[in-house]
Amino acid sequence: MSIRVVGIGGSVDDHSQSDRVLRAVLAQAVELGADVQMFTGLDLDLPPYHTGAVLPARATGYVAAVRRADAVVISSPGYHGTVSGLVKNALDYLEELREDERPYLDGRAVGLIAVARGWQAAVSTLSTLRQVAHALRGWPTPLGLAINSTATRFDQDGSTTDEAAAASVRRQAEQMVDFARRWSRLPSA
Repeated sequence: MSIRVVGIGGSVDDHSQSDRVLRAVLAQAVELGADVQMFTGLDLDLPPYHTGAVLPARATGYVAAVRRADAVVISSPGYHGTVSGLVKNALDYLEELREDERPYLDGRAVGLIAVARGWQAAVSTLSTLRQVAHALRGWPTPLGLAINSTATRFDQDGSTTDEAAAASVRRQAEQMVDFARRWSRLPSA
């Protein structure tokens, strides 16, 4: 059985570094044998979430993909030191998983990425993402990625000349896929 990883986040902006880092982590997950699906930018440009609303078709596909996922990667630009509205709204749509056998992100490895034009915003955004992952019952990987885009840049294909950042991308993918594989082999309670 192949591990299914869903990427969430990025930005609607062209050349989004948060989107590129997300692509880099997902590419590493593919190298580790995972099947990946990505929802970024316009995929997540959804109406504000509220319980009981009829879900737009794009949201239905997104929620269904997360429902099937063994692991999730969430990437956000650091807007004013916290998660972007686009990413927060996408995470709010996961309220649709509340009645599932595995509610929200329960039992799923969650890789977290925060990209900002400075360390303070990157780190505070990563901290917020960690809190949200816990609130959604996810299992954040020990390694979260705080990327200062003024010091480290990713190319469109997800590559970077920053060897430490590239190693961290690889390590986060390894932690996610390893956790998902181990969790999938555990017997049910």
